[in-house]
Amino acid sequence: MGLIKKFKDYFLEEDYEEYEEEYEEVDEDELPPQPIGKGTAKQNVVSLQSVQKSSKVVLIEPRAYAEAQEIADHLKNRRAVVVNLQRIQHDQAKRIVDFLSGTVYAIGGDIQQVGTRIFLCTPDNVDVTGSISIVSEDETSMKRW
Repeated sequence: MGLIKKFKDYFLEEDYEEYEEEYEEVDEDELPPQPIGKGTAKQNVVSLQSVQKSSKVVLIEPRAYAEAQEIADHLKNRRAVVVNLQRIQHDQAKRIVDFLSGTVYAIGGDIQQVGTRIFLCTPDNVDVTGSISIVSEDETSMKRW
């Protein structure tokens, strides 16, 4: 009687007896236990394997500013992108970085320089931990192996 009485007291000021005939009150303690497992018609258990999606990291080396939109599309699709700007003119590289900075800001992501003219752009679902020290070639004597 508890649930219907609470509704009556809260919502109805008039006599609710006409509605009592339509609905039968059931005590939750009297309900049979619902089976869990393969025999259930409605299953609330979800396999963790079905939830996990594989993440992708896209490597792009643009040759023109026009390719910046393709990089932004990858970010909007929640993929991390490593952008190598070493083979593009300096002014176009700056324009691409400016464009990607705005895109990353709009989606709540992050952009980090990980090398000389190499950037890592990540959407909000990717967390980057750690840091990479950028050392110019003039400061070190690099040996090829």
